[in-house]
Amino acid sequence: MPKSYRSTNWETYSLLDSGKGCKLEQFGPYRLVRPEPRALWKQAWPEEEWAKADAEFIVAERGGGGEWVSPKEIPSRWEMKYKDLRFWIELAVSRQVGVFPENAAQWDWIREQIERAKRPLRVLNLFGYTGMASLAAAQAGAEVTHVDSSRRAIRMGRENQALSGLEDKPIRWIVEDVMKYARREVKRGVKYDGVIMDPPKYGLGPKRERWEFFRGFGSLCEVLRETLSDNPQFVVVTAYALESPPEILIPHLEAMMKEYGGRLEVGELMVVEKSAGRKISPAITARWWAG
Repeated sequence: MPKSYRSTNWETYSLLDSGKGCKLEQFGPYRLVRPEPRALWKQAWPEEEWAKADAEFIVAERGGGGEWVSPKEIPSRWEMKYKDLRFWIELAVSRQVGVFPENAAQWDWIREQIERAKRPLRVLNLFGYTGMASLAAAQAGAEVTHVDSSRRAIRMGRENQALSGLEDKPIRWIVEDVMKYARREVKRGVKYDGVIMDPPKYGLGPKRERWEFFRGFGSLCEVLRETLSDNPQFVVVTAYALESPPEILIPHLEAMMKEYGGRLEVGELMVVEKSAGRKISPAITARWWAG
């Protein structure tokens, strides 16, 4: 039975309301409106509450892009925190802001696995974006290799590391196509005790290498199986925008981890409105951990 995972520890973020294909969110001192295709219901809050938004992302009529529109001047970036992690929020042309709030449930789980191991762990984070999972892992005591094809994401990850006061923690920041990097690690004989993956539905590497989830995920898991240590502690996958049930992840993770026993469960990441308590699930996930 798939599970639902959500963090109840946010103090600086909340999903205020949603509806009409949008969501109204509070990021620190600023209120943002972003597209949310799952929110097909009516908005619970009145229009005057939505009108208080500091910025809204308007989707372009063609091309899939868009722009942020603000009725007032707001800073280009601002600082936020989750527990003892600090990070920057930036309004990007992709409608993203530098953090996926629902992923906080994964950060907490990753920390738990590393602390539970009671031994030094080496962790590989693929499609790592701006590094929040890497920071959580490093803060818990792991040595982390963080890989993403976006130079902007890597730049923000390094800045988040400094902002969180974790400069002395062992994190390697790598701009690379994840499949190429994983294959090189196999050739080098590098082994990992933990793997974090946030593969997108589609993506491009730094040299325009194409990624498509349904064609590449199984192959990536096969390669990563060769990078696992003799005693792996955990593997966690977060997959966005697939419009598929979390059970699709099971065969690949079972094949990847069949030699190790352990436990595997799948589910959805969840955020819950402040206004009416309605739930939005932006991503599916799979978690494996040593028994």
